[in-house]
Amino acid sequence: METKTVGVVGAGTMGHGIAHVLVRSGYTVLLHDLSQPFLDSGAERVVKDLERDVEKNCLTEEEREKALSRLKTTTLVSDLGGADFIVEAVTEDFEAKAGAFRAIEPHCGQGVIFASNTSSISITRLASTTQRPDRFIGLHFFNPVAVMKLVEVVPGLQTSPETADKAVKLVESVGKTSVRVNDYPGFISNRLLMPMINEAVYCLMESLADAKGIDDVMKLGMNHPMGPLELADLIGLDVCLDIMKVLYESFRDSKFRPCPLLEKMVNAGRLGRKTGQRFYQYSEEKV
Repeated sequence: METKTVGVVGAGTMGHGIAHVLVRSGYTVLLHDLSQPFLDSGAERVVKDLERDVEKNCLTEEEREKALSRLKTTTLVSDLGGADFIVEAVTEDFEAKAGAFRAIEPHCGQGVIFASNTSSISITRLASTTQRPDRFIGLHFFNPVAVMKLVEVVPGLQTSPETADKAVKLVESVGKTSVRVNDYPGFISNRLLMPMINEAVYCLMESLADAKGIDDVMKLGMNHPMGPLELADLIGLDVCLDIMKVLYESFRDSKFRPCPLLEKMVNAGRLGRKTGQRFYQYSEEKV
């Protein structure tokens, strides 16, 4: 079955970004969220992203209008029955993701592939909550979706080769580079990245330097385009903490223990750029 219509579940940062690259690439997108305000906000950001594409001469006005015509929004789970492929992009929590798939599945045909945008949770475990583990796969897009070229393609234990091939085809059709990764906690990206971010927070907690100094060491000394604390602010400190918890609980290794300062900041609601607070201070404009 050819993929023409993709359901994107969750209209937040990742969901709206995935919807944007899909409509821009010719797919019809059913963008779903249970919250009408979240859905409206996500759709508005897709509109702004397409306008930015025109400003950068990546799209013509006519192409932008056609892309917008392919974006459909809904708060009804039943509407996702019209999709050929489902990409879930809800909060990084196993129960939230499993619950989303359980709600969607009764409305979808047997041939529909389910994909999770999880950045750390076991694909095999998520797949086991559905009736289609052979048609379930991980597609880990990166933020900001329009800019970042990589997508980790993560087959679960029972994912069929045909499902993996279709997932890779979808990824490459939107201009991304796919890397197939085995199903292990954190995959490759976050198994490497999050411990570095976590250690940078430890350096800050232990007053080795201020946030700018820690980031400058990695940018100027290691040639990283962005320091780990600045990157944590972009990703969201709550997301970083969730991933560290998955790594720690999965491996039971102390090297993955979340830094107490990271936990404290999340508990205080200081989540990075999306709240305008810490590690750096940001303007009122949310990213």
